[in-house]
Order: sequence, then structure tokens, then C-alpha cells
Amino acid sequence: MVTAHSAVPAVVIAAPASGSGKTTVATGLMGALGQSGNAVAPFKVGPDYIDPGYHALAAGRPGRNLDPVMVGANRIGPLYRHGSTECDIAVVEGVMGLFDGKIDAASAEPSAEGSTAQVAALLGAPVVLVVDARGHSQSLAAVLHGFSTYDASVRIGGVILNRVGSARHEEVLRQASERVGLPVLGAVPRMAELEVPSRHLGLIPAAEHGAAAMQAVEAMTRLAARHLDLAAIRALASSAIDGPAWDPTVEVGDVPAGARPTVAIAGGRAFTFGYAEHRELLAAAGARVVTFDPLHDELPADTSGVVLPGGFPEEHAAALAGNGRLLAQIRALADGGAPIHAECAGLLYLARSLDGSAMASVIDVDASFGSRLTLGYRDAVALTDSPLFAAGERVVGHEFHRTSLTRAEAPGYAPAWGWRPWDGAPAREGFAGGGIHASYLHTHPAGHPTSVARFVSAARDFADHG
Repeated sequence: MVTAHSAVPAVVIAAPASGSGKTTVATGLMGALGQSGNAVAPFKVGPDYIDPGYHALAAGRPGRNLDPVMVGANRIGPLYRHGSTECDIAVVEGVMGLFDGKIDAASAEPSAEGSTAQVAALLGAPVVLVVDARGHSQSLAAVLHGFSTYDASVRIGGVILNRVGSARHEEVLRQASERVGLPVLGAVPRMAELEVPSRHLGLIPAAEHGAAAMQAVEAMTRLAARHLDLAAIRALASSAIDGPAWDPTVEVGDVPAGARPTVAIAGGRAFTFGYAEHRELLAAAGARVVTFDPLHDELPADTSGVVLPGGFPEEHAAALAGNGRLLAQIRALADGGAPIHAECAGLLYLARSLDGSAMASVIDVDASFGSRLTLGYRDAVALTDSPLFAAGERVVGHEFHRTSLTRAEAPGYAPAWGWRPWDGAPAREGFAGGGIHASYLHTHPAGHPTSVARFVSAARDFADHG
């Protein structure tokens, strides 16, 4: 049993490369451990918003992200302790290949920053390597030897063989693993029916997929319970985190006494991207936080600030356009100077149109879906004062979209962000003006808690004087 002062033990589910089956194994493991009586803390390495939705279904608790690029390596331990409170084991799903980290935008040089290996080392937790067994035979031993010896700060504690073709195939792979001293902690047969539907940015979010998402999670759980050695995985789990848990009330500092301004956060099927810590920070900063679904809801009458997070509005553009009452409310708040924080999907919602469907017309630009994926971390500086950031503040954010705008400027707004991409040419992005901060750039509020306190303060001022 974990004591009040010891860190919750963890296993990190990693792989040699993307597409090896990490999400299926990690999600199934979370569910199977939960069914066997464990309170499981689910985590995902990196800025991914979609996998944590499936983790939450499997574990029965919010899925959380551990991203040292976005929040700083110093916050990984405290955020881990916060997210694993009252749990007795944590499962951390990695990102891409084990050693794949951030690639510097200016020089194109790769680094270990943000990699699964870095997070495993920060947690002091063992790695379980999920290997796509298709095409592997005795040479798997060489692959495992390379991964085991590549970085002394990372301890690989075992292997899960995924997509195994036959009993004979499994026997050969087990022999290869044993040759390099790595125990096999599970052998999962090929189960194509467990594939979760995907679209242009990866899996379809659990909130959009509805009951089918829960059915997929249940199937992953049954698969893990049948084919993984849960006792061995529990015995392997450990962590070396020391120090206090992350505390949102400490992060935001002193909060004025008095009424709590209402901050409305968009949710539902069109706005599924967000971090659990955002809501916690808003509440700690003094906001009354409510969720609304732009597909059919209206705003609470006392709304003093609006958060429009990321998601897939391009999949629901016609339905969003059909809720004209809400679009008018958003326009009225924007015209009145209320603080509105719009990220990616939120930016599209504030545009004049999205793929021909009318949006809120707060920002005089049009948006459309395309074939080009914009993806990556950005070292950005705020170019304009806004309800979130003062000009000159620096952040590390992340872009993840296939939509684009007709132009990068709009009347009444200045650029929100500036950065230098790999080619060195200065980039200007987003819109800031009045109470609006709208951008394609996602930020992690835990990495910049003062921005949340600043936003709630702006909402409080609007409630008092707006």
C-alpha cells in the first residue's frame, strides 16, 4: 500500500516506434488493473489530447498529460503526484518511439526533450516496451539489446509482444527476449477488431465516439486481462518522485475575496481538447467553472469569460452554425469586451465561416479544412497584451491542425504570437485585441498558471464593470 509520503509506483508503456500498439496495450492495462482491484492513475506523455479520453474511460479518473516541453521538466514530478493522488499504481503511455523527442524548430536538431525516455527517467519508473511482433523473429534480440543499452538513465523492465501470429511465433520471440535478459510480460495476438476508428489527426476522441468508445475500451481491457501478466507488471512498477504534489491554489497565488465570476468552457463532441489542470486552475483562481456544448446549449446568463478549446469543429460545422442563439451570445460578449480564450478549434469558431458554414464572425477571417498537417512545438513570444499574456512573455506551445485561414490578419486585431520556424523566417500567428486571445497555438495552463489567474481577473473585472 502506498503511504502518504511515498510516490505511487508506475510503469511506462513505450515502443520502438509509433504504430506499435501502445494505446491499445496501455488502455487495456489500465482497465485490467482497475478490474483487479487497483486504483489506477492514467497518464500520457506529450501534448496528445485524444488518448487521455480513452484512458479516462478505462481508469475512471481524468487522463492527464506529462509534457516536459510544455510545462518544464521541474513540474513533471509534482504533476505526477497530483494526478496519482489516492491511487496505488500509475500507467504512463509514451509518445512515438521511446527516444523520440522535440526537434528544434530553428536548427532541426533532434533532442531527448519531451521523449518518453525523458519522462521515464524523471519519474524513476521502469519502461515496458511494446513491440509490434509482425516481421520479427530471432533478430528481436538485437533490437531489444539496442534499446536496453542506448541510455543508462532508462531502465527497460520487460517486453510486451503485440500482434503475435501464432504459438510458435510467440515461442521464438520469448527466446529472443530471454537472450537479452528481458522478461516477457505479455503476448497479445493479432486482434484487428480492436482498431478504434481514426481520422486526420489520429483516433476519434472518446467523447465523439460515444458508446462505441466504451465498447472498444472494454475489449482492450478483456484482451489485457487475458494476455498480460498483471502480477508481474504490478511487481515491476516503481517510481522515485520526491517532493510535494502540484497544487493549483499555490500556482495561482492570492485570490480576491468576493463573488466568483462565471467562466464557461466549451465541451461536447466538437470541443474535446483540453487539460484537466486547466479547469482546476480556473477554479483555484476564483472562477465558477461551467461547461456548455456549442452544438445545442446557450451560455449561462451570468457568463463573464469564455474558453473555447481545441477539437474537431470541422466535423460539426453545420450543427455549430445551426445554434444561432449561442453564436449571437458569443458575438455580444466579444463586442462588450469580455475575455475569450480561443485555441485552434476556438479560433475557427470565432471566424466568419468554417468550410462555408457561418461561425461567430468575431474575427473577420474564413477557415477551411485542407490536406496539409501543421504539427509541432513552437517557442513563442506574446506580441500583444491580452487577457492571458503580457507582451514579451514567452511560452512553449504546440500546433496540431489541418485547417487554415484565408489570411493571417484581421481588422481590429494584432498578432498574438511570434516565433521563428526552422527556416528562420519570423512567423506571426493568432489574434489579440479587446478581450480576445485567439490562436492555433495550444498551451498547457500548468506551464503558465499566471495566464489563468490573469484571465479570471479579467472575467472578474467584466462581471463588476462590463
